[in-house]
Amino acid sequence: MDFVNLPLFAVSALVFASVLTGLFSARIGFSFLLVFLLAGLLAGEDGIGGYRFDDFRLGFWVGNVALAIILLDGGLRTAFTTFRTGLKPAFLLATVGVVVCTLLTALAGVLFVGLDWPTALLLGAIVGSTDAAAVFALLTRSGVSLNERVAATLEIESGVNDPMAVYLTLTFITLATATTTLGSGSMWTTLAWSFLQQFGWGTLLGLGSGFAMAALLNRLAGKDAGGGILALLLCTGGLAVFASTGLIGGSGFLAVYLFGLIVANRASAAVTPTLAAMDGYAWLAQAGMFLLLGLLVTPSSLLPTLLPALAVALSLMFIARPVAVWLCLAPLRFTARETWFISWVGLRGAVPIVLALFPLLAGLPQAHLLFNVAFVVVLVSLLLQGSTIGAVARRLGVALPDPGDEKQVRAVFGDFALDPAMPVGPLCAFYGLPAPPEISQALGDWMAGELGRPPIAGDRVRLGSATLIVRKLIAGRISSLGLSLDE
Repeated sequence: MDFVNLPLFAVSALVFASVLTGLFSARIGFSFLLVFLLAGLLAGEDGIGGYRFDDFRLGFWVGNVALAIILLDGGLRTAFTTFRTGLKPAFLLATVGVVVCTLLTALAGVLFVGLDWPTALLLGAIVGSTDAAAVFALLTRSGVSLNERVAATLEIESGVNDPMAVYLTLTFITLATATTTLGSGSMWTTLAWSFLQQFGWGTLLGLGSGFAMAALLNRLAGKDAGGGILALLLCTGGLAVFASTGLIGGSGFLAVYLFGLIVANRASAAVTPTLAAMDGYAWLAQAGMFLLLGLLVTPSSLLPTLLPALAVALSLMFIARPVAVWLCLAPLRFTARETWFISWVGLRGAVPIVLALFPLLAGLPQAHLLFNVAFVVVLVSLLLQGSTIGAVARRLGVALPDPGDEKQVRAVFGDFALDPAMPVGPLCAFYGLPAPPEISQALGDWMAGELGRPPIAGDRVRLGSATLIVRKLIAGRISSLGLSLDE
């Protein structure tokens, strides 16, 4: 039985030690996921474990399955109301934003790594999208509560931008290996058709299977089916949707996220008891994926390209991502602080490493170089961005206060509470503020009009020497306001 017991002991001990270390590292601000990645490195060829693992096909398989489970769990935790709040900005970031990041990162690949443009564009596509596993995990464990618009934008973006990254990666691999010229009409027709297939089938199967599963769960909810067995049903159903969508040329990532979203909102009573078990599945998927991806990396092979890869990582974090976010969010009335925070939470995790396996499996000449650069980008992102989310949120003022901390509540929501139904005119007269034209208009309605978008808790509007802050909402309408006067 040694062939069973020895590998089982090694794997279980490695995961146990990683989880235990991660619990302590999270207290001092380091990413939980980073611990799994480093554990894989230490167990690998250049680490203390000395285990040589180079099965890229297995790594690719495990990575895709794990990402499917993580995206399913993310979809199950996204409410329709949140989806409506963050859909438009998240969609822009997941499409236009990924393309802009790809182009600017490609430029860094040309300048710092010395890649030709086709290979540099492939590198940009590989690292161009944020990672659902990293975003979902680190936002949850950051210790701060973000306002609804920022949190929804980040979560939905990370859940739906993988299809664009996969499409761009496959497109640039196709261009790199094409036997016809770039100007060939047939090639561009093929690429356009691939785009329609990826997003069309992904949307259609994700929504259709989601409604079907929701109907099934609503029927099973009263059949004494516990949360554990329903979670297993959801997990296997989501994986079946992911695989079947991929088989017909669609985006399994998009399909499984939409599947989870529809099921959670159409059968919430049945889904709620499964969330604890689904959280366990998602963490197991993340642990296995990051450990395995860490094993695939040989640190000694990173050294020759470490400095150029660092330059690419910093260019992505401080130039490409901010430019993409500002371009996408500029017309959507996000505050400068919110935009800077969303720019900073451009977390790269397992997705770039999994996408970097595509060129290896395709046999491209510089595939190992791309894999090494992608790994350095992920490592830097988890180290710098992943460990500072809470601090940056508090620094930029996008974190909502702890309700039990009166001093913090007053600092964020103002010293005085106001009734949003009161007319704006008397308020302005009492505090000596410039009155708007419609002085009889309710204060809450005037503020909503000034915002020009659905309000959320924490929204601010200047009125002369005062600042009005949204404290609470009921059914999308402002139910409580705060007032802060300039000192």
